[in-house]
Amino acid sequence: MTLAPLLLPANQPADRFYRGGPRIAAFRGERGGAATGDHVPEDWIASVTTQAGDTAVGLTTLPATPTSGARLLRDAVNADPTAWLGQAHVEAFGADPMLLVKLLDPGQRLPVHAHPDDAWAAEHLGHRHGKAEAWCILEPGEVFLGLRTSITRERARELVDGQDTDMTLGLMHRREVAAGDTVYVPPGVLHAIGEGVLLAEVQQPEDLSILLEWRGFDLDGATDGHLGVGFDDAIGALELTARTDAEVDALISREQANGSVLPAEAARYFRAERYRFSGRQELDKGYAVLVVVEGGLDVSFVGRRLPLTAGDTMLVPYAAGRLELTGSATVLVFRPPIPREPR
Repeated sequence: MTLAPLLLPANQPADRFYRGGPRIAAFRGERGGAATGDHVPEDWIASVTTQAGDTAVGLTTLPATPTSGARLLRDAVNADPTAWLGQAHVEAFGADPMLLVKLLDPGQRLPVHAHPDDAWAAEHLGHRHGKAEAWCILEPGEVFLGLRTSITRERARELVDGQDTDMTLGLMHRREVAAGDTVYVPPGVLHAIGEGVLLAEVQQPEDLSILLEWRGFDLDGATDGHLGVGFDDAIGALELTARTDAEVDALISREQANGSVLPAEAARYFRAERYRFSGRQELDKGYAVLVVVEGGLDVSFVGRRLPLTAGDTMLVPYAAGRLELTGSATVLVFRPPIPREPR
C-alpha cells in the first residue's frame, strides 16, 4: 500500500486544567486550524492516545484523501500497520506507533508533577508505557527539573498534603531555557514548565501524571493526582533523590547542530532531530512527525511535492519512503525508537 505524508490540522482538547492556547494559534497560522479560547494549551499531533479518563478525546482524525474518507489515525494504523510503521517496527512493537507529539503553550506555570516508568505503569495500571518526554523549546522561559535536595517518601506525602507551593518549588532546580534548547525528562523526575514557554513535546503515548501540587489549578488533585492508586503508592513512582547541577544540565541540550537533539538514554523511548538548512535536506525512510519551526520548504516523495510553511505539522508513514526537503527552514523531526528486538 502506498501512503503519502499528510498535513495535520490542530487537535486541541478543550477545557484543560490550565490556561493557554493563543500562541498555538499564532504559531499555526490560518492553515493550522487552531482552536480559540484560553484553556486549549495543548495540540496533540499524530495521536493514538486519549486524554486520561476519556475514550476519544485526544485522538487524531486524519483528513480525507482522494482514496479514503476522514478516519482516526488509530484505526488507519491498525488496518495496515506495516505500511504505516514498517515491518521491523511491527515485529518489535506491534501496531503501536510508540510516539505522541504535542505543542504546549502554558499560559500559567504547570504544577510540579512526574510520570511513571514502564515497569511501574505495567505493575500498577496495566499500561504498556510509562511516560518519558522531551521538550524542544520554541519560545524561552523557565523550567523546573529534578530535586535539589533528596526527600523521603514521608516528606513527599507532607508536600502533597500541605500544598505549599513555595516550599515545593524551592526544592526544585530552576533553569532558563532559550529557543532551540531541548530538555529531556526521564520517567519519575519531578518537573514543571513555566508560564510563557512555547514548546514542541515528544513523549511516550500515555497521559499519566502524578501531582505533587495543584493549588490554583482547575482540577481536583486529591482525586485525580495519583492515577487512582492513592498517593502512598503513587509516590513510589517518583524520583526522590537529588540531582546535582551537572546532572540536571546534562538533560538540557543547547546544541544547534543538525541531527539528534536528545541524550543517548532517550533513544529507548523516542528520537528527536532538528534540521536547519537552506537548500536541500534528505530524511530517512520511516514513520515520523515533522514540525516546521520557521521558514518554508517543499517536501518531495514518490514523485509528488507538498509545500510546508512555519507552523505546519506533517505525519509521514513508513510507506512514503525517503523524503527530500528543499527550501530554507528549521524543522523538527520526531520518530519512534529504533526497533531492536521483539518485545
